[in-house]
Amino acid sequence: MSELKPRKDLLDIESLELDEIEYVLGNAVPFKQLFQRSVKKVPTLRGKTVLNLFYEPSTRTSSSFEVAANRMSADVTNFSVSSSSITKGESLLDTIETLQAMQSDYIVIRHQAAGVPNIVAKHTGASVINAGDGYHAHPTQALLDTMTFREVHPDYAGKRIAIIGDVLHSRVARSTSTLFHKQGIEVGVLGPGALIPEGRPDFMRRFQSWEDVFDWKPHAIYLLRVQMERQEGQFFPSIAEYHKMYGMNSERLVSMRKLGAYLMHPGPVNRGVEVTDEAMGYEKSLISTQVENGIAVRMAVLHWLKPETQKE
Repeated sequence: MSELKPRKDLLDIESLELDEIEYVLGNAVPFKQLFQRSVKKVPTLRGKTVLNLFYEPSTRTSSSFEVAANRMSADVTNFSVSSSSITKGESLLDTIETLQAMQSDYIVIRHQAAGVPNIVAKHTGASVINAGDGYHAHPTQALLDTMTFREVHPDYAGKRIAIIGDVLHSRVARSTSTLFHKQGIEVGVLGPGALIPEGRPDFMRRFQSWEDVFDWKPHAIYLLRVQMERQEGQFFPSIAEYHKMYGMNSERLVSMRKLGAYLMHPGPVNRGVEVTDEAMGYEKSLISTQVENGIAVRMAVLHWLKPETQKE
């Protein structure tokens, strides 16, 4: 694996340089190849500790980080926020002090408020990985999405991807679209009017209908999960109406198949909302590949980051 000066933390996509992105994605490839071996572990992080600190429910991301750390021979602790002192009124800084006492080398944190991973990173010598903070960022999701897209389109520059759904509340849409843009991939969005942010970046083209999307001839369609838990108001009449207007149904599947476009989704999938059962079986679905690449990318991130106590 090539070498590059390590960072202490991974908090967002915006601050990453192109050589850092290439380093992580390049190193994710041999880590993915490791999955085909009979022994799937390497001793890279033996003796190191990884703490999963999730203030929001998560199965896919937390388990992906846990598997990634285990395959690198690290010791993993899953910190249960619901049963911790946090529910009793303990402040974030008190929690950080407690975490410091645990002497963790890596802290993977998901929080409902934007900026919390940055605060934790400033108050600990451990490497902090942002696993999603509010509407703000989800950098490892963006990296795994980019790896997945580049596997099917090695000549990715100039390709097009349409992101469909709740862009307003989606940290995935923000991080992934930013990284795609950095890679020279064109980005367009479609969704209910109130769920497409007015202050979106200039590079984010807006569509008014699925017909506009298909006329644009995207190379991939990225469906976002409808995040009802983040929506404080009523942004569309009903789930049934949302599916009718923006879901991947049989008719749209035919159009996508004619284009030869790939299907992506960050998970978990709401069947019958973003996508039908039929579309889940689409031969060019990359959803399972995204899950597999998530482990490889997170291994590459853990390999790259260095806690302050490890810096030379």
